[in-house]
Amino acid sequence: MRHHEGMPAALRFTGEDKDLTLDELAAFVDAARKAGVPGDKPVRAELSTSGKIKQVEVSVVEDGD
Repeated sequence: MRHHEGMPAALRFTGEDKDLTLDELAAFVDAARKAGVPGDKPVRAELSTSGKIKQVEVSVVEDGD
């Protein structure tokens, strides 16, 4: 799992291989909660053509979703 810090206003995770695993998704949720992201904040995902999750991202700022 790679945590991208290119956008300081968002958390972004991608899978170590091509697709995100359940453990990597759980680590993303844990990191978002530790960053103080509210549970009702929308999560954006990039999917592969087969429907698997390639990347997830959530904003860590309150305004400008």
